Amino acid sequence: MPQIADDLDAVAVRTWCSLTLDALGREREAIDAINVYPVADGDTGTNLYLTVESAAAAVEAVFAAHETGTSVPSTADAVRAMAHGALIGARGNSGTILAQLLRGMAQVLAEGAGTDRLRLALTRAAAAAREAVAHPVEGTVLTVATAAAEAAGRAAAGAGAATVARAAYEGARTALEATPGQLAVLGRAGVVDAGGRGLVAVLGALVEAVSGRVPDRVYEAPASPVPLAAADGDCPAADDPEGGPAFEVIYLLEARDEAVARLRTRLDSLGDSLVVVGGDGLWNVHVHVDDAGAAVEAGVEAGRPYRIRITHFAADRVHARPEPAQRAVVVVVPGDGLGGVCAEAGATTVLARPGEPPASGELVDAIRRAHAREVVLLPNDGDLRHTAAAAAEQARAEGIRVALIPTRAAVQGIAALAVHEPDRSFDEDVVAMTAAAGATRYAELAVAERQSWTMAGICQAGDILGLIDGDVAVIGESVPATARKVLDRMLAAGGELVTLVLGEDVPEELSGALEEHVREGYLAVDTVVYSGGHQCAPLLIGVE
Repeated sequence: MPQIADDLDAVAVRTWCSLTLDALGREREAIDAINVYPVADGDTGTNLYLTVESAAAAVEAVFAAHETGTSVPSTADAVRAMAHGALIGARGNSGTILAQLLRGMAQVLAEGAGTDRLRLALTRAAAAAREAVAHPVEGTVLTVATAAAEAAGRAAAGAGAATVARAAYEGARTALEATPGQLAVLGRAGVVDAGGRGLVAVLGALVEAVSGRVPDRVYEAPASPVPLAAADGDCPAADDPEGGPAFEVIYLLEARDEAVARLRTRLDSLGDSLVVVGGDGLWNVHVHVDDAGAAVEAGVEAGRPYRIRITHFAADRVHARPEPAQRAVVVVVPGDGLGGVCAEAGATTVLARPGEPPASGELVDAIRRAHAREVVLLPNDGDLRHTAAAAAEQARAEGIRVALIPTRAAVQGIAALAVHEPDRSFDEDVVAMTAAAGATRYAELAVAERQSWTMAGICQAGDILGLIDGDVAVIGESVPATARKVLDRMLAAGGELVTLVLGEDVPEELSGALEEHVREGYLAVDTVVYSGGHQCAPLLIGVE
């Protein structure tokens, strides 16, 4: 028998998470089976389960921190942990929306006690979820959430949490049953909205958590829904993998509010199913696009994306019987030493000389020299993005399939090349390489040529500049000291692997000193060192 509480205290929140996880565990496969919108990829139940699993783990961690004492966490601590756990663990379109619903509830529930706070929390949750979705569609989980909030609002004034929760559940259930008549793709498939059904399970668990009783009317799916294969051909992605964007891109993003506003506009122009949730500097970004690299690049421009997940829709069906294809990687390198490293890995290289970036013609020539039907192009310089895009377009006109991954630094190119596997499908290879590049922060040490203003202050000619993700972050007097400060700045945000690329004029002992610095200060971080050779900057740093 779960803990009975007529208000949502910390114990009730913990119980709610546990019961929700149990409910979604039971219904996961059934929810996956009716997933036809926005993409029929059969994972809505799984994504909701994984999202709640992360939320529940965060709440358990808060309780574990109080085990040595006699007190329990505050309600505010519990609901904030639940919302944060859902945010960082959100999976898929439905999981991301659920994370925002929980965040909206937490904002109210953390404010303090009150008979109306669950009612207000459900209202805030529904509004927050709609605001997070670029183009809300009726007949989805958003409709179900709004109906739940409206039903809760009609509960008697001063009603306890149990009464409000039951009203919300009944409102959600009624709205769910109406979704096939609101969204054509659901009607053709003969199913209710999968995300909405998941939300009904979440609210059913809430009823049980605050009342100690399961809802009087447990939702049951129609006995014989129309099989997915029988859905009309107009159903997006149900039987036509080309019916929508090719990739789902999800990542956590550390960024300011104003940067996220620009990111929304950028991603909205790239694809659909855009949901950006979060706040206070941490966001979860979800979008469906054809150009996964551009979606990750947009995140890099807005802030620091990490935990990047890229999924190719219907990859199993599209590539079940791939034709043999010769594939190559073309890499722009800033020094001959890296050119040799990349060549040993099988790549065709183009040398970028200081002050002389390669023209699109040079890149096209390199693509031709690769003698491959499929080519992955790594420009390794943000300023080369348009040049590389022009070269890729020209090569495509000649019948070569080219994927441009917008790497901004050589260390991102190294990370992408490290996961390149020519034996897997082209799209899967590009996805893996894009994810590896996007998960790599980059830095460079340079020598100031003149006095100038920087984001780190005024530098003098001859100063050593530490640039992180393209911006001057450290001004120092020596390469070793500046390098250590840059590494500390980058590793403060976490990391698993440090890549060091040393220029020709840098003393060999520097690599050993920096490896020791990383080993002593960051026990779980590995280091790999390459020689950049002639024309390379004094030091390039990558953190994956």
